[in-house]
Amino acid sequence: MNHNRRNFLKKSSLALAGSGAAFMFPMELLASMRKRVSANDKIQVGLIGCKGMGFSDLTSMLKISEVEVVALCDVDKNVLEARTADLEKAGVKKPKWYKDYRLLLEDKDVDVVIIGTPDHWHCLMLTDALQAGKDAYCEKPIANSVQEADIMLNYVGSSDRMVQIGQWQRSQPHFVDAIEYVHSGKLGNIRLAKAWAYQGWMKPVPIVADSAVPEGVDYDMWLGPAPQRAFNANRFHFNFRWFWDYAGGLMTDWGVHLIDYALYGMKAGRPKSVMALGGKFAYPDDASETPDTLQTVFEYDDFSILWEHATGIDGGNYGRDHGISFIGNNGTLVVDRSGWEVIPEGQFNGWGKEKTPKMEAILKDKGNASGLDLHTINFIEAVKSRDASKLNAPIKVGYDAALVSHMGNVAYKTGNRIYWDTEANQFKEEEANKFLKANYQNGYKLPML
Repeated sequence: MNHNRRNFLKKSSLALAGSGAAFMFPMELLASMRKRVSANDKIQVGLIGCKGMGFSDLTSMLKISEVEVVALCDVDKNVLEARTADLEKAGVKKPKWYKDYRLLLEDKDVDVVIIGTPDHWHCLMLTDALQAGKDAYCEKPIANSVQEADIMLNYVGSSDRMVQIGQWQRSQPHFVDAIEYVHSGKLGNIRLAKAWAYQGWMKPVPIVADSAVPEGVDYDMWLGPAPQRAFNANRFHFNFRWFWDYAGGLMTDWGVHLIDYALYGMKAGRPKSVMALGGKFAYPDDASETPDTLQTVFEYDDFSILWEHATGIDGGNYGRDHGISFIGNNGTLVVDRSGWEVIPEGQFNGWGKEKTPKMEAILKDKGNASGLDLHTINFIEAVKSRDASKLNAPIKVGYDAALVSHMGNVAYKTGNRIYWDTEANQFKEEEANKFLKANYQNGYKLPML
């Protein structure tokens, strides 16, 4: 083929860097993008959790003229002030402010909620939103435990509300094209699928002393059902991801995006067994709890899925710091957020002789489309049509990816190979099953149908 693979990989890495920056959309441009619509056509949105990805989701939705933000909810008044100032740059009038999400759900002006909080809040907030009659866009992973994921799946299944999970790669065209190719059979028998995230930008989380709660922060509300602890800056905002009380580390942060596509490509469900090896090898003495290095193997009948992650390193498989590969007898398809390619397997012609390619090499670079924008458009279209079958990432997509990712974390915590009992819907090992449960405290109760 005429393309130079090394140049492609360089171009892909640049496109990836750009895709991350695309989430930080210049608010000043929003006003010029929005068209005037009648009050009857407006879809009024409330955002719960305004600091990070939740505000990126809102910004993406505001590119759709029918969407109007009417409420912001956050436990940190400083965040509310900052995000309101951001919206003013786009000509958006100040939304109503809430500290308690339950009051936002009582607001009859809110049609749709975006849930952008830490993972340990997702189950309560989504189930409460459904009971309040709201459609919901919920950030991934859907839950911080398998038990919560089961509850959320059941709640959505018994509701007529539209629920999209923030696994936006499901709306990115080149990912869809890549999976169609995988399903075409051209790769031959696929023995192994790999998914990986090598995060060179991640540095140690320095140990800091507990401190007073920052002014303007309702820390008890931030903790919610999580165990009571003194305030520590490491456990707040972005770094909550690396503490088991609130999240599952890179396995559930990046893993749900990438493992999702490994499952999709292989048409796979729950594995027969899981084993995981890793630990805090890069930064053994930093403040984080979750492993910075991990390899996890999910066993199926005639193939395996391998998950790898590492912090402080960019040198992932096939020269990519993240991606999914499908390794078949005829060739290997590799896809990441920048594009996809097929690397042909050669036909062995004897020692000392050149191999004959079994298939044509293919290169697809479609990394410029905003998967997030396409994903929020898809959600709003489903809201307008009241047709859940249109959703690109319905609750089952989020459920499957979260379930497998949490199973990987359970295997890591036990240190053993563990086996799934399909009929009992739990592991065969009692030691593993205790990690499937949620641990609600501070008077909070698991929602039950």
